[in-house]
Amino acid sequence: MTKRAYSVHLFTAIGASLAMLALLEAAQQNWAMMTIWLTVAFVVDGIDGPLARRYAVTENAPNIDGVLLDLIIDFLTYVMIPAYALYGSGLLPGWSGWIVVLLIPFASALYFADTRMKTADKSFRGFPGCWNMVVLALLVIVPPWEVILGLVIALCVAQFLNLKFVHPVRTARWRWITLPVALVWTGAIAWAAWIDFAHFPALTAVVTATSVYLLVAGIAQQLLPARG
Repeated sequence: MTKRAYSVHLFTAIGASLAMLALLEAAQQNWAMMTIWLTVAFVVDGIDGPLARRYAVTENAPNIDGVLLDLIIDFLTYVMIPAYALYGSGLLPGWSGWIVVLLIPFASALYFADTRMKTADKSFRGFPGCWNMVVLALLVIVPPWEVILGLVIALCVAQFLNLKFVHPVRTARWRWITLPVALVWTGAIAWAAWIDFAHFPALTAVVTATSVYLLVAGIAQQLLPARG
């Protein structure tokens, strides 16, 4: 069991290498390949949590702090690289790009250190800094820059509000639909990157619909309390 537990830590650490690959592609402004590496990192992040719980890594591999390891990698793949992508891709030109490239890491650093980020039902309290999902969706949808700037500012504020955002795997309520939606979102983003973000209205509609659901599902649960 100990060997398997430490293997989970090794699997989690792959995310750091994937972050470097994504960063190298972003530096070359190859947004499609950056997206592919970030999508792979997203899949790794979705798998390592259940594995960690299955093999009880806290008890069986205590020399490595899996939570800290995960947070370090998440800050790279969820925050820093996506923030740069917003700036470097031209989605936010001029002064607006400077605002997000400074605001997103600042707000997210505070959020990642907040001990109250998890709710009793395994959701997140406040927008959980999933800027990778936001930015990758924006690369597909390409709304006006004013809309992007407003969304970024609103989500930065939402990181510190008592709003619930679902975890696709751990939030039990509505998981029967949330998890498939998250899988469809991941597949759609990967396909968009594979075709180098060529305009495809049906694909854009899928990314938009799944992104909106994942963004508002937790808030909807707050407005519609579970019965019994």
